[in-house]
Formats: sequence, structure tokens, C-alpha cells
Amino acid sequence: MRRVVITGLGALTPIGNTVQEYLRGLQEGVSGANRITHFDPEKFKTQFACELKNFDPKEHVNPREVRRQDLFSIYALVAAEEAWQMAGLAPEQLDLARAGVIWASGIGGLRSIEEEIENNCGADTPRYNPFMIPKMIGNMGAGYISMQYGLRGPSYSTVSACASTGHALGAAADDIRLGRSDLMIVGGSEAAVTRVGIGGFSAMKALSSRNDDFATASRPYDAERDGFVLGEGAGALILEDLEHAKKRGATIYAELAGYAASSDAYHITAPHPEGLGASAVMHNALAYSGLNAEEVDYINTHGTSTPLGDIAELKAIQQVFGDHLYELNVSSTKSMTGHLLGAAGAIEAVACILAIQHSFIPPTINHFNDDPEIDSRINLTFNEAQERDVKIALNNTFGFGGHNSAAIFKRFED
Repeated sequence: MRRVVITGLGALTPIGNTVQEYLRGLQEGVSGANRITHFDPEKFKTQFACELKNFDPKEHVNPREVRRQDLFSIYALVAAEEAWQMAGLAPEQLDLARAGVIWASGIGGLRSIEEEIENNCGADTPRYNPFMIPKMIGNMGAGYISMQYGLRGPSYSTVSACASTGHALGAAADDIRLGRSDLMIVGGSEAAVTRVGIGGFSAMKALSSRNDDFATASRPYDAERDGFVLGEGAGALILEDLEHAKKRGATIYAELAGYAASSDAYHITAPHPEGLGASAVMHNALAYSGLNAEEVDYINTHGTSTPLGDIAELKAIQQVFGDHLYELNVSSTKSMTGHLLGAAGAIEAVACILAIQHSFIPPTINHFNDDPEIDSRINLTFNEAQERDVKIALNNTFGFGGHNSAAIFKRFED
């Protein structure tokens, strides 16, 4: 079966607008949280989020297109372009019918829906933007990227809440392994820091409300964690058939060794208390990759900073890794970036590959108090990055509805 390698990366995150900036933020343990600027949050229970910094869409996209697109699809184009450039791609190098896009977004154009309702609610003569529908539908990230580069292979979106990019990675890898495609642009984008996004998640009691100390609000595995911090941005990866990449002389950053998906079949938001779906997805990803649990060096967890979710995931990891759990590193980069929902798996996949490339473990920042329910022997990489020769990294992404995905990245060896 064909091997799948990663030849390009893109990152647009709350702690860095490029891969290099993101790498620096991960190494330095930077918090991406800020008081919300997209709207006035004064009347909201949660008044902060992890927004992009110093990002002007008009610097990346034609101003006319800025009016015609939602931010989530603009973010998609920016991250995809960085990955495309890093991969050294040009359309004339490719059989465009064998190159495609699978792009994730858990929510899509929420901002556009909100704006149209606000503009027309109560109006005597409602007047809707003719671009409203294409702005809001979640598949337009994939659509715009495929049009940008003329890719005529598979082009579609995955929507499975916070597991969306994990599923996109698996689908794209399978397409390459089965010989249907040579190259796929894969990733996810989200722009849900809106009144509806903040208000809705807050009403569910999913968000931290630490308004007086928002920089430390995302604190996975801390005893006083009180919910996640909503983030925005995008991540992109170029997945490529190994022989195709070698033929064009591409730099290979890592190999996608394995992937799996499972379902909790338990509750719309709460994880299974014993982590049954989560343990199954990690076990199956290892089996798919042909690796043993003892070979894994680093687990980038889903770790959203919720009281139930963090514990359930660690229980699942314990079931799969046993005593080897005490030998590897575990961390949640959401402590820095916040939770990018459907794009979380994209920027976390990039983080795993950067860990492999640069021999370090991104930290779980904002740890102040040990949780007595968490085994203190687990190295959760608290507060500071750690040096480590990372050969194999696993990333978990779990979503509302009980959706689970896991992807395994390994150092490339020919």
C-alpha cells in the first residue's frame, strides 16, 4: 500500500500567523487568550477568547472577496497557501485530476448567519446578501481552495464537530493509499468567535468564565479548570504519495503512519466516563500503523480544560498505553491556542510534526494546582516545553456527538 507523507504545513493561530511564528509560540509557552475584539463582550458571561492577532483579511485576499466570503474560508485560503508554498508546488507539476482537497469546519460561516439575521430581523423589507448562502455553508473552505489551485480531484468537507480535521486527515490518507489521488490539501478552519458562538457555548457551561485572569483560563489537567477557551484560525497540511513526493524532489516533514475513528454512542456532549470510544480509537490507530504503544513518544491530547473531558481522556490513554504512559510525554496545546473546534486537529497535527522536526514537547501551560484524580506519574509537560527526541506522535480529537479520531505521525525514514 502507498505511503502517505507530509510535504507542506500552514498555520494561522492565536499564537502565530505562520508556521514559524506558531513554532515559536509553542516553544515559548505563549497564551493566545485576549479580551474579545470581534464584538463588545461586556454583557456576556465569558468576555475573552483566543483570537488571531494582527491579522487583516485584506492583506491576504482581494477586498471584494473579503465581502463575499466568511472569515472561516478566508482563514482556510491563508493556511492552505502557506502549506502550498512550503511544499514548493506548482500546478504544472501535478496531474490536477489526481489532486484534491478535504477541508474541515465544525461550524462554518456562523458570523455570516449572525450578520444577516441582525441586518434583516424586524426590517419592513428584508434584503439579504446574495452571497449569504455560499458564505455560511461549511464546504466552501474546500471549494475555494480547489478553485485557487485548479485541483479537480476529490473536494469536500468533513463536519464532525471537534473531530472534523481528524476525519479529513483519515479520508485524504485513504484516498492516497488506495491510489485514487497523488496529493491532497487537508486542514480545517474556524471563525466562531461571535456573539452566537460565545453565547451558545457559554449557555452550555462549556466555556471558562475567568474574565479577571483570561491569560491563564485554559488550564487542562489543573484542579481548578472550569471550561475551554474558544479559539479561531486554521491549519493546513499537504498530504502526498511518497513516490510522487520523491519524484518531484519535495522536502518530507513527516509520515502519516496511522489513523482511526470511533464513536462513544453515549451522550451529545459528555465523553464516555470510562473513555471506551477514546481508547478504541487510539488502539485502532496503532493497529492501522503497525506500531506498538511502546513506540509512541508524545501524545497531543484533546485536553480542552473541562472537568469531565480531561479525566476521561487520561483514563482512555491509560487503558491503551499502560505503564508506558509514564515514559512518554503528554500535553495539551489548547492551553495556548484555545479550542479551535473543527480546526483543532489541523493546528495540533502541525504541532505534532513540529515536535518531531524540532525535538521538543510543547507544554501544557497554566498549571497551578494538581488534580488529585490525575496520576502524578504522568508527564503532562506542565508550564515549560521539554526537549525530547520525538520519533512518533499521536494526536487525539474528540467532538460533540461522540465522534473520535486519532492520527499518528512519525519521523520519515525512507
